[in-house]
Amino acid sequence: MPLARRNLFQNPLRFLLSAAVVALSIMLMLVLNGFLSGVDQQARAYLDRVPGSLVVTPPEVTNFMGQSTLLPAGAYEKASQVAGVGRVVPVLDQVFIVDLGGTKTALFVLGYDPALGGGPWQLKQGRLPQAENEIVLDYALAQQRDIVIGDKLQVGGREFAISGLSGGTNTWVGAYLFMPKQVLEKLVLAPGASSYLFVTPAAGMAAEELRDPLSSATGGTAMLKDELVESDSRLLKGIYGPPLQLMIGIAFLVGTLVMGLVIFTATAERQREYGVLKAIGARNSLLYQVVAGQAVISAGAGLVVGIVLSFGVAWLITELRPAITIAIEPGGVVLALTAGLVMALLAALFPARNVAQLAPAEVFRR
Repeated sequence: MPLARRNLFQNPLRFLLSAAVVALSIMLMLVLNGFLSGVDQQARAYLDRVPGSLVVTPPEVTNFMGQSTLLPAGAYEKASQVAGVGRVVPVLDQVFIVDLGGTKTALFVLGYDPALGGGPWQLKQGRLPQAENEIVLDYALAQQRDIVIGDKLQVGGREFAISGLSGGTNTWVGAYLFMPKQVLEKLVLAPGASSYLFVTPAAGMAAEELRDPLSSATGGTAMLKDELVESDSRLLKGIYGPPLQLMIGIAFLVGTLVMGLVIFTATAERQREYGVLKAIGARNSLLYQVVAGQAVISAGAGLVVGIVLSFGVAWLITELRPAITIAIEPGGVVLALTAGLVMALLAALFPARNVAQLAPAEVFRR
């Protein structure tokens, strides 16, 4: 390892270039992977917080986000009467195009019963609606469009005043807007309508045992809430996953190639020294260690800087664009460490092969 360090540090600029490229590659991989994790967190934020372990959806509806289908009439009352049901939270979900500061924006409007739950779980500013003409808008969207509490919005042809701003209610698909369920029922001309029923089993009753009775009673489809969460996650990952994974792969490839070029150049410049070592009996395994050591040092320095840099970039992005969530998770860091190690090993392959084939006599003839 001392020989590897000396070979690498004899040209500090080249070493810094190698470490910088590795750092940028690791940073890009972590931030892109964190973005994908953030999309998943945003998609499941509401479902993770609304009460209930079961959800009844309209027939053939398998996703929560962006659905405007209604359950059959009377579904809430029928679900409440099913034996073994402890609590039912009805939610009405509709998509409206709203003019926000001159820009048409699609919003997920959620109608909830204040007495039962299903509304915003975190208020950044203001309060919950206390009148029929009051609503709660997402805080990040309000910041982006310079909207403050007390501003008026036209939703479904009716004017509402913003009474509060909610946190954690923005997704890449759109932001949430909350209003009392009875008010939303009037807007869509569907008294008593619900899009979803979130069901909590009574004490001692297993959620699985209620699936068939709830489906039969309501005319909808009862499923575990976790299944709906997973379905939304698959939908969004199917949209964003392929291009992000392609960019992650490109970042890994670029990092590997640049580091390989640096290690190869450093090795080529020291061919005479390697020839001398082989001439005095050094085994190929020792030379492999020297070459691999150079790659590991470069990768290690780049990994440390890249991980630190990724947290800084993630913080900066979320500060500048609150609607974006970059969730760098421990699994992502472990993946980056693994990627860095693989980069080092791949980068050392070709230089190590050249060293192994080096003939001492050939070196001394030059």
